[in-house]
Amino acid sequence: MLMRLAAERATGALLRDQGTLYLVEGRVVHAESPAAPGIDVLLTAGGALPPQGWQEALSLAGTRNEVGQQLIDSGRVTAGELEVCHIGALFDAAFFVLGPASGPTRFRYGVAHWLGRVRPVAAEALERETRRRRALLDSVWPCPELDTSPVVARRPAPGQTVTGRQDALLRLADGIRTPTAIAWALGRPSFHTLIEVRRLAAAGLVEAPRAPEPALPALPAPASVPDDCSAPDVALLRRVRDALEATL
Repeated sequence: MLMRLAAERATGALLRDQGTLYLVEGRVVHAESPAAPGIDVLLTAGGALPPQGWQEALSLAGTRNEVGQQLIDSGRVTAGELEVCHIGALFDAAFFVLGPASGPTRFRYGVAHWLGRVRPVAAEALERETRRRRALLDSVWPCPELDTSPVVARRPAPGQTVTGRQDALLRLADGIRTPTAIAWALGRPSFHTLIEVRRLAAAGLVEAPRAPEPALPALPAPASVPDDCSAPDVALLRRVRDALEATL
């Protein structure tokens, strides 16, 4: 559907289970996913923009769909800073939006995003980058279960070291947070966190999820006992016994 919409030069929102792609004249201008921190998180967590500066731009220009331009005009961020952060957030969210999904895919024509146009991306380039990222994950450590399971840290071997970014991630690997939750807590793109988790697993610093136990075969239901069983005829049983004894 994305390729068809690009060919049609459609404008609107492509909705899937894992998020939304926003198109203007067939090019993707923004992407959002609950699995990926948004551009607001990436800007404010990185220190490029104070949270109150983001809220101010959203209040002033959100209804006009010009939040990005408002940030530049107010001097909060430079055009280059906004573009780099926007592209990072777009590709990060699109990785999840374009992933395998069981739900329906819908397109709402005419819907615009409040950020406004920053740097549109061709649909072909977005799809190509998504495939490249999936292949990169598997080349690092082929264990897709790591991407959605709670991250459990392991003690490093004697002499084994980690980078500063890996150390910050491992501090949050409490066996409860998933890679996505850690990405939100750190204010980093989710895909970068997935890569680090797989690298740590390959180095033995993160436990691989256990394979599910095989299901036991179902036992046959016990035979039902009729509720109306009558008491045995004791006299008849005695006569049968006596007859058998007489023939022996």
